[in-house]
This record gives sequence, C-alpha cells and structure tokens, in this order.
Amino acid sequence: MIRAGLHALLSHWWRHPFQLVTLMLGLATATALWSGVQAINAEARASYDRAARTLAGSERDILVARDGGDITLDTFVALRRAGWQVSPLIEGRVDTDAGPLNVIGIDLFTLPMDDLPEGIGTFGGSPDFVAGDGQLLVSPATQRRLADAAGLPPRVSLADMPDAVAYTDIGVAQRLLQRETFDRLVIAAPPALNAPPLSQVAPTLARRAARSGNDIARLTDSFHLNLTAFGLLSFAVGLFIVRGAIGLAFEQRRGVFRTLRALGLPARLLLGLLVAELLVLALVAGALGVALGYVIATLLLPDVAATLRGLYGAEVDGALSLRPIWWATGLAIAVLGTAVAAAGSLWKVAHLPLFAPAQPRAWARASDRAMRLQAMASAGLLAVAALLGWVGGGLVAGFVLLGALLVGAALALPMFLSVTLAAFARLSKGPLAQWFWADTRQQLPGLSLALMALLLALAANIGVGTMVNSFRATFTGWLDQRLASELYVTAPSEADAADLRAWLDPRVDAILPIRSVDATLGGAPGEIFGIADHPTYTDNWPLIEAGPDVRDRVASGEAVLINEQLARRETLWPGDTIALPGWTEATIAGVYSDYGNPTGQAMVGLSRFDALFPEAPDLRYGLRVSGDTDALARDLQAAFPGAQVTDQAAIKRLSLDVFERTFTVTAALNVLTLSVAALAILTSLLTLATMRQPQLAPVWALGLTRARLGQLELLRALLLAALTFVAALPVGLALAWVLLAVINVEAFGWRLPMQLFPRDWLWLAALSLLAAGFAALLPAIRLSRLPPNELLKVFAHER
Repeated sequence: MIRAGLHALLSHWWRHPFQLVTLMLGLATATALWSGVQAINAEARASYDRAARTLAGSERDILVARDGGDITLDTFVALRRAGWQVSPLIEGRVDTDAGPLNVIGIDLFTLPMDDLPEGIGTFGGSPDFVAGDGQLLVSPATQRRLADAAGLPPRVSLADMPDAVAYTDIGVAQRLLQRETFDRLVIAAPPALNAPPLSQVAPTLARRAARSGNDIARLTDSFHLNLTAFGLLSFAVGLFIVRGAIGLAFEQRRGVFRTLRALGLPARLLLGLLVAELLVLALVAGALGVALGYVIATLLLPDVAATLRGLYGAEVDGALSLRPIWWATGLAIAVLGTAVAAAGSLWKVAHLPLFAPAQPRAWARASDRAMRLQAMASAGLLAVAALLGWVGGGLVAGFVLLGALLVGAALALPMFLSVTLAAFARLSKGPLAQWFWADTRQQLPGLSLALMALLLALAANIGVGTMVNSFRATFTGWLDQRLASELYVTAPSEADAADLRAWLDPRVDAILPIRSVDATLGGAPGEIFGIADHPTYTDNWPLIEAGPDVRDRVASGEAVLINEQLARRETLWPGDTIALPGWTEATIAGVYSDYGNPTGQAMVGLSRFDALFPEAPDLRYGLRVSGDTDALARDLQAAFPGAQVTDQAAIKRLSLDVFERTFTVTAALNVLTLSVAALAILTSLLTLATMRQPQLAPVWALGLTRARLGQLELLRALLLAALTFVAALPVGLALAWVLLAVINVEAFGWRLPMQLFPRDWLWLAALSLLAAGFAALLPAIRLSRLPPNELLKVFAHER
C-alpha cells in the first residue's frame, strides 16, 4: 500500500515536469540568496574574531592617557616599580611601497603569551625578533605583498596572522613609527597587594576596558542585519514560488487523494507520504540552493569586504571558507520554508472528506472576517511604524520601523487593489469590461501573495536606490568641496619637504600643509588635523553646524572643528568642549561632514597644531594651482623623483570607485529579489490558469475567442503590476527616509539629505511591467492555445 501510494503521488511530477522545475527553482533560489548572505556574514564575523586575536591584550583592562595623548617611558617605569603589572603597546600605520601596514609593537618580557595569536611565541622567543633590525611577523599573503618593499625589517610569515598586520618588538615598532611613547598599557595581572593606587602613581592615566575586535562586530551589526534582512526578504519572495507550485500540485491531485483514501490508505499515512515527498524535495533543492549560495557569496564577498573596509574600517578577507554551520542552516531553512509553504495544503488534505468531489475550483476567496483581520493588522503595523518614526530612536527601533512599514504595506496591498478595481468597475461600460474588472477582482486572492512579493521587491529597490543615489549625489558634491586643491604631494622626508616647499613657492598660488596625528577622541581612536588659514578652507569646507565666527576662531587656535561621526557619537555640538592631547577643554566651533570615514576627527588651526604636536611629520601638501597642473606635476616628479604626486581627478576617481563597490552587493540583491518576485507571479498565474477554466469556459462559449482571452490575461497582469508599483512608490520613499534619517545615522554616524530621482522610478516601473509581462506571457499563450475540448469539459462533466 505504501509503495503504491508513493508511486501514485510521485507520478504527478513525471506528468508535470515544469511544476517540479518551478518548485525546485523557487526553493533553490530562495535558499541560495539566504545561504549566500549567511555565508558572507559568517566569513566577516570570522575575520572579526581573527582581528580580535591580533590585538594584543584585547581581553584585559588597559591604562590610557586621560587627555587622549601618549604614555611616556617614565610613566611605565614608575608603574612597574610601584607593583603594577603593566605591559606597553604601540600601534600605528607604516606606508610602504606595497601599501599601508598596521604595525603592533609588543614587549614579550611583560605581555602574557595568551594574549598573542597562536604560534607567535615561538618566533617571539627568537633572538632575531629584537636583535638588530628586528623581525616583522606577518601573514603569508602580507609576506608576498611586501616581498619587494624597502625600508622594513625582515619578515616572517605566520598562518594565523591577518592580512596587513605585523607584530614586532616594541623597540622596532617605535623606530618604524618614529615615536618614543606608548599608546596604552595592558594590565597583564592584578597589581601587588602593597601597590599604591593609580591616582598616586600615574594621575594622568585612566583605567578602562580595552577595545577589542568585538567592537568592530558590534559596529558592523547594522550592516550584517541589513544583509540578513535582504536575505530574508528574498527568501520570503522565493517562498511565494514554492507556495504556488505546491498549491497547484495539491489542487491537481485532489482526485488522487480521494481515490487513495477510498482504496483504504489511511489519512495519516497519506499525510506521511506527502511530508516525506516534500522533505526529499526540500533537501535536494536546499542542497542545490546552498551550493548556488556559495557561488553568490564568492562573487559578492570582495565587494562586501570593500564596503566594510570603506565604511567601518573593518578588514575582511576576500576569500570564502567552507563552514558547516551555514550549510546546515541553509538546509534547515529550506526544509522550514517548505513546511511553511505547504502547511495550508497539508491542512486541506488532512480535512478532506472521503467522498468529496474531485473538483478543480478557483482559488478560495479570502473571507470577510479574514479581510477585516488583515486590515486591522495592516493598520496596527503602519501605526507602529508612524509612532516609531515620530518618537523612536536607535538602531533596533529603526529596523522595527522598517519591518512594520514593509509588512503593514504588504498586508494593505490586496485591499488597495480591491478598492481600485472596484472603482474601475463602476466607471466601466459594457459587459466585457465589467466582466474583466470583476474577474480581476476574483483573481486577487490567488495573486495576492505574488503581488505582495512584488511590492516588497519594488519598495526595496526604490528605497535602497533612493538612498544610494542620494549618497552618490551628496558624496560627489562633498568631494568637490573637500578636494579643492588641484594637486596633492607627499615628500619622502623632512629634508626633502623643505626643499620641496622652496621649489614650489614661486610656481603655485598656495601651499597648504596637511598635517595629522593619531589620537584618542571621545574614548576611541581618531585623528587630529592641522589646517592653514586660507580661503580654500573658508570657501569650500562643508559645515553642517557652525557657531559664530567659526573660521576666525579655529584659525586663531581658540576652537576646533569635529566631524559628524564624532559629534553624533559623543553628542557634541558647537559650544561644547572636547578633550584633545594637551588641550583638555577645546571649544567646538563647528561640525563638518565626513562621509565614508569610520573614525572621529578633529581639526585645529595650524599654529595651535604645531604647539600641541611639534613632532608631527610635515610631509603632505595640497597645492593651489592656476596654471597647467599636468605640466607642474611632470616637473615636480622630475625634480623630486621620490615624491608622490596625485591630482584631484585621480583621487576623485578612486573615491568614487570605492563608493560604487560599496553598494554593489545591495544592487545585486535588489535585482535578484525583483527577479524572484517575477518568478512568483509566473507560478501564481500558472496555478490560476489551471484552476480558472470553469470561469473562462462560459465567456468563451459566449463568443470571446481564446486569443482574446489570452490578451486579456496579459493585460490583467500588466495592470496589476502597474497598480502594485503605484502602491510601492510611497512605501519605497518612506523606506528611503528611514534608511537615511534613522538607520544611516545609527550605523555610520552621518545623515544624508534625501533626494528624489523620478527617472529611476520610470525605469523601475518599466522593468516591473516587463517582468510581469514575461511572467504572464506563458500562461497567456497556453490559454490562447487551449484545446476547445478542455473548455467543453466544463459543461460535459460535473464540476
């Protein structure tokens, strides 16, 4: 009995291979997008964990200067003599011929080996680690990249080291970074029992929890949550395809179910066979989806790494590792999604009366009670979204707002379409037009899930597209302001810099020094820049908040400027004060926009900067040139071969290239989501085409040709897609506002002005109509070629 029943059920797929392909394709696509996103997230978090292990002493409390400056050797010695078990650390970036290298200097005599990556102790114990020029411990990839780099100590590769990071002895690091101080002191063990308190030994230091790699993980949670939301959205859209295919298969096999029950197959056994069938299909499609997800993740991971590096300063490897956890998760989500999609059909089979007629029927209309409940749920969710948009704050509230907005709008779509179609019906004249509108309204229950999927996909495209284009327009204008100098040059040494300034003085309009130091701002790593008193900054530097006489006060050294990220993170605005190294209460005169920078910045007048940081290098300059910049660049390069000369256009091209790579992943997910939504419409229309013959046969019998019926089907799909786009437009714009005004501020630390791009909406509307047209084309062709005897069966048999 089991074998016969299973054979009868599976024979359906042999007779309808396209349905099997649709089911497998929908589930595999949904699983692929979900598992691909999870693979990217898993790889990024693994990189964060590796980065956390490279930060020596990251799990221990540290001592830092209260004013955000450096710690002297005398302070370290005083603490050690007083019984405080501290170990000095220094960290900084060294620019090499092969790119920047992050150098971490450690003291192996005072830092516990448990705080270092596995294997470093073996090399650290070698005399060559500290003798002579010392050694740099790097990853194999960094070893290859720095093979021809000059001016660096010998390199030794370690498998567990991250890229672009080098460990070395603290004395070697100080020579490379040209510093004699330390960044922080790690508390390696509790102080001695008779050790005096910190306030007596080193009153200029403060104790705080160390910044670890987990900070990067928390910082990027919003980005990964955004990717996960895209994955869930794509998976939900894909489930509409699965729901349509399963619903059609179950509806077409109602007669088989009745026959098997009449022949003695128990209802529980029938359900068990159907569950086993679905489980096998889910596992096979899930395995295909996970494999496809691996391919998608491999293609998108380099762009995700560029995004995380550009927006957050987080280093993520560009290679994908096979991780069993997301393979298992992909298969589990495929099985769970199939169960959700098939739950309604399985419930119908479980409650199928034994002698129920095997009658293909139109998709069940939503009851008035269900429609009222859906309307109430939609109104409640939209009210929650409006309330959170008005008074809410924080990243979690922002994503709850997004979810409530999208789900509430999707639930409201069938009611919007029903009301709109009813209005068209009242305005129509003639029996054919009235039948068309009435028949379109009758199809809404069957198409509502697919149209809701299309609305979600369109709203996501509009919202994310508006955000990205607003960012692009703002970023381009911001670059034009910030990159006001025509040329930028970096001298190889201080001596060369003096000669360079003398050579440039008669040849350019202005030489603007670009000087900076790394410092702690608001308890986090940041940068302090010195700016000259020149109209270039007065006329071009973009400020989002400014106090009175901001330029004069900064130039005279009375006040500072800070970037938007630091202002929002620490809630500091004009009139407040901030602690800088050597300047504990610096008054904030203004806040400037600083898009794409993950760290805090402060700017002070050049004279004040020289007083605070007299040892800061003076190697970089912006050059204002009114003549031929290309000729000047060539002459400059010929006169100073070691100098690095970059023109304004090259920096802009590089910045915009990084920007485009940053949002490649979101654009790709948008296209994939819209494609899956079109496939969902296709499966729904195919399902309805099979079950709607009782509604179409009378119209055909009254004289409407099959070709005309097919044309009306195509027109109906285009009309519903157009109405769905109209509904999606305000939802997408609301989504864009949330992304720009809430999510972007919490995730990145800056707020962008929202700009509208109607031309993009027209392209998206055309694309949605094209997708719906292609989805409806096959059902329309099949209807126009439907044999007359199939329509006559409606009258020849009891339906």
